[in-house]
Amino acid sequence: MRISLFAATLAALPVLAAADGHGQSTAVSYGARPAYLVDKLPEGALKDKLASCMAQTPAQTDFSIGHRGAALMFPEHTDQSFIAGARQGAGILECDVTFTKDHELVCRHAQNDLHTTTNILVSDLANTCNTAFTPASGDTKASAECRTSELTLEQFRTLTPKMDSADATATTAEAYQGGVAGFRTTLYTDDAKLMTHAESIQLIKSLGAKFTPELKSPSVEMPHDGFSQADYAQKMIDEYKAADIPASDVWPQSFNLEDVLYWVNNEPEFGKQAVFLVEWSEGFDEQDKATWNEDFADLKAQGVQYLAPSLNMLLTDDNGALAASAYALAAKEAGLKLIAWTLERSGPLATGGGWYFQSVGDVVKNDSDYLVALDVIAQDVGVEGVFSDWPATVTYYANCMGL
Repeated sequence: MRISLFAATLAALPVLAAADGHGQSTAVSYGARPAYLVDKLPEGALKDKLASCMAQTPAQTDFSIGHRGAALMFPEHTDQSFIAGARQGAGILECDVTFTKDHELVCRHAQNDLHTTTNILVSDLANTCNTAFTPASGDTKASAECRTSELTLEQFRTLTPKMDSADATATTAEAYQGGVAGFRTTLYTDDAKLMTHAESIQLIKSLGAKFTPELKSPSVEMPHDGFSQADYAQKMIDEYKAADIPASDVWPQSFNLEDVLYWVNNEPEFGKQAVFLVEWSEGFDEQDKATWNEDFADLKAQGVQYLAPSLNMLLTDDNGALAASAYALAAKEAGLKLIAWTLERSGPLATGGGWYFQSVGDVVKNDSDYLVALDVIAQDVGVEGVFSDWPATVTYYANCMGL
């Protein structure tokens, strides 16, 4: 039954013309949000330019990368999230890859996130969780931990996805299913389907988009029942080969440099576009900037071409204005191709933007600063693409700017 539902979903997609032989282009629509953000911009050249594009025809662009699909409002890594991301013009879509007990690859942000992204705690599989649900009590928050590595693929398929959330005040597993952030929604969770990595490849291909899978760090010790880290990295690439996806359409990612170097050395065609992910860490803004060029040169010498820093590493406060950071400019000068993550994951920016904007929290004032930040990293840094939880915003900007 599940296979027929999946096939029916693909058959029902609205399409336009064929897209370079790797699928059909999904009809693209911006929706209301990009215009809303443009309207909120202060008067000036950026607002004038973006406002002049209101009547343009939306088009898919590789500059726009769907972060787990369109996770702002759709349950991440589901068929509906990927479809929504493509409909918003994302030319590249992300499946975060982890594995099950029987070493099948599935799309999950982490191997141990099932307690917040599915209904496992209120299902017959609750007893498989690594840490059972513990109710909130006094100052102790409710908690649980459930891993894909404790389930076979057959068991995984029985779960129902939901928005990534948990109610830390819950005293029951049922109440723990809540906690959805106020800027998100549960309107689009009905009938969304969990996906294997191989299924995501087929769906994304049918949508006319390309691929940026992230090999997630395992929560279990490796090797896992004989399945090594190299086996894991290779299997992810093998599933693209089995689907006849050209390496030029795939940007494999990892926070683990050893994974990236494995692809560079063992799968050189895929390794050309392997992406090394890095994120803000404590003391980043106090690091000796003289070491950055050495780090960048070392990456280049090992064959790494793409670096993907978190948004907070690319932005700085220049006398009260958003500007490109010294780190971003040094990485670009070193010849690395940069990809930024993640726009529109922070909720309303009136309160400073949280983790993703911590380097410029005193500068951002409202949601129009999403567009200001995007303009800085696109024009002043020159990134190759931008991950977003709502790809329509990046698509609109890229179409308007001719990226």
